[in-house]
Amino acid sequence: MNAASSPQPPVDSLVLPAQEPVEKGNSLWHDAWLRLRKNKLAYFGLWTVIVITTACVIGPFLSPYGYEEQDLDLGAAPPSGKHWLGTDTLGRDLLVRLLYGGRVSLAVGLAATFVALTIGVVYGAVAGFFGGKRDAVMMRAVDIMYALPFPIFVILLMVFFGKNIILLFVAIGAVEWLTMARIVRSQVMAIKKMEFIEAARSLGFGRRRIIFRHILPNILGPIIVYTTLTIPGVMLLESFLSFLGLGVQPPMSSWGVLIKDGSDKMEEFPWLLIFPGVTFSLTLFSLNFLGDGLRDALDVRSSKD
Repeated sequence: MNAASSPQPPVDSLVLPAQEPVEKGNSLWHDAWLRLRKNKLAYFGLWTVIVITTACVIGPFLSPYGYEEQDLDLGAAPPSGKHWLGTDTLGRDLLVRLLYGGRVSLAVGLAATFVALTIGVVYGAVAGFFGGKRDAVMMRAVDIMYALPFPIFVILLMVFFGKNIILLFVAIGAVEWLTMARIVRSQVMAIKKMEFIEAARSLGFGRRRIIFRHILPNILGPIIVYTTLTIPGVMLLESFLSFLGLGVQPPMSSWGVLIKDGSDKMEEFPWLLIFPGVTFSLTLFSLNFLGDGLRDALDVRSSKD
């Protein structure tokens, strides 16, 4: 009997090899989140920033006092059941002014960082992508601006264009983009030589599309990390300007204004300095912890940990 004519076993009796379960992969962002949660200081910083920001946004609406409401008969009173953090020399509730000042300080930090981020990312990406003489000229301009004292440059901008909260955003952002430009430039110069960028060029994609669709999305990690570290630096610079009387103007308040007012009355009314100083310091430390944690979490080399 031929082998071709031999009876075949029924299909139901065939034993198929067991298939191994397919392991689902995690995205870079999911792995980064898991590593961030393992970093206790960074996780503490994240939730501290969330709590403080939420309190500054919602808190003034829940208080029976306005940030401008004065009680001259009461004057500077220590913390009590009626005024949890006490009052300032004009009888204004310090808790409300602290929360309202947090709004201004956080807004300055976010807005000025956004200005610095926009200018620095575009400037650095163009310089790194094109290279050559264009890169040399653009980065020499950055070096010249680095030689200028940042606070003096901001002070000159405020003197020439006036003391305005919007101009404060622009003035601080206009001097904080230099480091971002350098970071983005170095990242772009490293990634523009990779195979997928050469493939995009061979397909005829334009330079703008390659920069904004293929290069920048692949360097979001360093950009996010430096952005997180820039916010506390901007807030510190705003506080310094407000301390000199060049920042937020009365009757508005910021943490820098409150610290300045508290330092003038520190010996008589120490709570006017303690509460704004502690809140501001806690926010700066939390943002720095968060920035350091993001730097480690977004490091691809640690993805196997």
